[in-house]
Amino acid sequence: MQQKKSFVYSQESEPHRNRTKTILKAHPQIRNLIGKNPLTIIAILALVLFQTLMGWAVEGQSWWIVLGAAYLLGAFADHALFVMIHECSHRLIFKSPVANRLAGIFANMPLIFPSSVSFERYHIKHHSFQGVHELDGDLPNHWEAKLIDNYFIGKVIWLLFYPFFQLFRISRLKEIKPFDKWIALNWLVQIAFVTGVTLFIGPKALVFMVLSFFFSVGLHPLGARWIQEHYLTHGEQETYSYYGVLNHVAFNVGYHNEHHDFPSIPWNRLPQIRNTAPAFYNSLSYHTSWTKLFFRFLFDKEISLYSRIVRKNRGAVPLCDQSTPDLATQTN
Repeated sequence: MQQKKSFVYSQESEPHRNRTKTILKAHPQIRNLIGKNPLTIIAILALVLFQTLMGWAVEGQSWWIVLGAAYLLGAFADHALFVMIHECSHRLIFKSPVANRLAGIFANMPLIFPSSVSFERYHIKHHSFQGVHELDGDLPNHWEAKLIDNYFIGKVIWLLFYPFFQLFRISRLKEIKPFDKWIALNWLVQIAFVTGVTLFIGPKALVFMVLSFFFSVGLHPLGARWIQEHYLTHGEQETYSYYGVLNHVAFNVGYHNEHHDFPSIPWNRLPQIRNTAPAFYNSLSYHTSWTKLFFRFLFDKEISLYSRIVRKNRGAVPLCDQSTPDLATQTN
């Protein structure tokens, strides 16, 4: 793979819609996996409680304990909470859209920064218009890719401040409403939670949660998830799954090809997709270690922020919209 100085442009449509149709034709029983998993709310409650108790536990400890607890424990809990928000954004917990959104806002609390409602809007666009630069917020900005390029120190900075780089992408996504009453509610809940933690637990608890947040999405092996999903690490395959052990604490979020093919199937059933249709997934390149990929991304000059597929073709029918229809609708 040669060093890239621009994104890889494709004339083809995103790969998932056609593969979904082909898989369903060969394995129609996969439709039986579509549905909700209301028990996911228990995981959300447990994770929010865990992070709150961890904040209380480290409050009287040294700053080294706070830092270590955030890196070794808090990052994994926050990463799992991001997956829970992801489930809420696809409405895979409750039948009610409002209940799913409220669950996402609740899961957002230990993450400190309000992002649940906004993530829902941008993520659904990512599914519908994968690779379309003015609609897919998962793609880096042109200046972002040029600035970081394939340099080790640039990649370190990018991972360390990944949430801020994501914020800079909002201005180009002009078809998404940046503020409404739901986003206001998300902010108000976060302000109340942060105030409560600071007043009733203490500042070290808040610092622990902030550090957990940045480690969960950035300079940590968990940060390799953002590279794993769509960065071109094996030729020009556009989406990759991860089949490593950390799926057990990340609620199967590594099954990314499976998720893009079948976004109406909840996290606990994603492995069954691959088990049912192994010929479609075992033939694709995939990752088995986020840690290995983390270091490969940092040191491999052949991988840069330009290592992404982009396209002009918006597609005639969106794969997944705000209503997250079932697959019978998505694939007709």
